[in-house]
Amino acid sequence: MSDARRDSVDRLQTLDELTIADLEAIRLILRGDSVIDWRRLDFGSEEEVDRFLRSQELAPDDSTDRARMEHVKSESIAYLRRQFDYPIPRPVERSTVPELIMLATGRGHRAMCACTILKCMHIIHHLDGRELLFVLPMSDQEVFHIVEEKIYRVIGGMLAGGFPIVEFVGGRKNKDSLVTKLLSKQETIAAQIFDKLRFRVVTRTREDIFPVLQYLAKRLFPFNYVVPGESINSIFGFRSFVEKTPLKSLLGQMQLYGSDGDDMNPSENQFSADSYRIIHFVVDLPVRLPKRILDRAPAAAAPLGNVIFVICEFQIVDRDTETHNELGDASHAKYKERQKKAVMRRLQLGGTGEALAGPATVSSEVRKKK
Repeated sequence: MSDARRDSVDRLQTLDELTIADLEAIRLILRGDSVIDWRRLDFGSEEEVDRFLRSQELAPDDSTDRARMEHVKSESIAYLRRQFDYPIPRPVERSTVPELIMLATGRGHRAMCACTILKCMHIIHHLDGRELLFVLPMSDQEVFHIVEEKIYRVIGGMLAGGFPIVEFVGGRKNKDSLVTKLLSKQETIAAQIFDKLRFRVVTRTREDIFPVLQYLAKRLFPFNYVVPGESINSIFGFRSFVEKTPLKSLLGQMQLYGSDGDDMNPSENQFSADSYRIIHFVVDLPVRLPKRILDRAPAAAAPLGNVIFVICEFQIVDRDTETHNELGDASHAKYKERQKKAVMRRLQLGGTGEALAGPATVSSEVRKKK
């Protein structure tokens, strides 16, 4: 990567510096869409592709990582041929993974084939990483520690670099909070809990949210591992915000599949006040395992690579909105009070759904998550 490009990646980009790829990634994060539904990628250079792969914890200049990418590519092609008798042009099949990504940025039949292979690779790599997590002799505490090290390193660097972040808090949800949350949900299964690890970033202004999201997607979590269907955006409409910025010219190039509306995606949590505003999303964060852990891995782990995935919740909000959220019914204390009343009512009297919240709720909608 050139020195000029590295400098631009290591600082916060201004709104007029964001690319179409950045804008597509931000929209996916805010909406909680799936990259599997995309028709193409939008990378404009090999350096962007290099950064994207590194955000997956895969280094194109590392021979082990190159071998891993080729292995997943071969598995994907074999799957497509085995299940769908899918024809793949020889030049596409022979392409390296970075070349496939650049092909998927183009148009035409080869671009479609490249995109199809990459979608399968996304799933296979993720399945392997999940399986690797289960076969390793690691406790949750050890896994969480590795994740926290990665997150604190990136966001700590942002704070040290003077980025427009006025507050950063993170940590692990304690057991009492997990029990209360499960008792308040209809789905009382621990696998439904996405915020055992949770991190909150407060930006200086609302206009700082897009650049901060872009930076995090480049350096911390790749946009393709945002968990579909788990995003909340009640702070601003995507289209109306973009139309007031230098990014307006990029709207016509976007994959505006699904809704052409303003992409507001408010919380449906039955205990949240109507005035509560937040950007919330869940990421299955890729984490590269250190050698000390791989050295003690069983033989079954060898073909699964060296990257695991760990669910984390992120919240981003600007300072003014955060201040407003802590007033009156929108405050966290009031939220917890409503939740605890509903849990006690459920424990004593039963009842789920709307009846769970009862008259204590201040929301006009039935909401499902926070």
